[in-house]
Amino acid sequence: MSKVAVVLALGAGLSSPAMIPAAARDGGNFNGTWSVELVTESGMVCDSRYTYAVSVQEGQVRLTSAAAGATLNGRVGPDGTVGLNVSNGTASGAVSGRLQAQSGGGTWKVSSLCSGRWTARRHTTRTAQAE
Repeated sequence: MSKVAVVLALGAGLSSPAMIPAAARDGGNFNGTWSVELVTESGMVCDSRYTYAVSVQEGQVRLTSAAAGATLNGRVGPDGTVGLNVSNGTASGAVSGRLQAQSGGGTWKVSSLCSGRWTARRHTTRTAQAE
């Protein structure tokens, strides 16, 4: 069961009108690697806490932490709205919430097994410059 919670991280299912520039329409403002922490608030099947990494590229969300057998479907909406469907074997789950420029959060639930809250933090990359 813990592997399903691995993927309850990020993603969104909301699109916006075609008049918005492609990068914004596709969630491009949220591109990068995000650290996600899930805290279980109810249910006895899931561990109390999980920490994972996901990558967002042009609105597409991809799990970068190990999650054998888990699948993730979702997108980041242009306004940061998060909605994700995940599955692992016979278990499935959903997440909702919102991302902002550097952080985000919301709630998650795996069927009737367990549920909780999640927080996300964007990794910042620094580029060395020659002097």
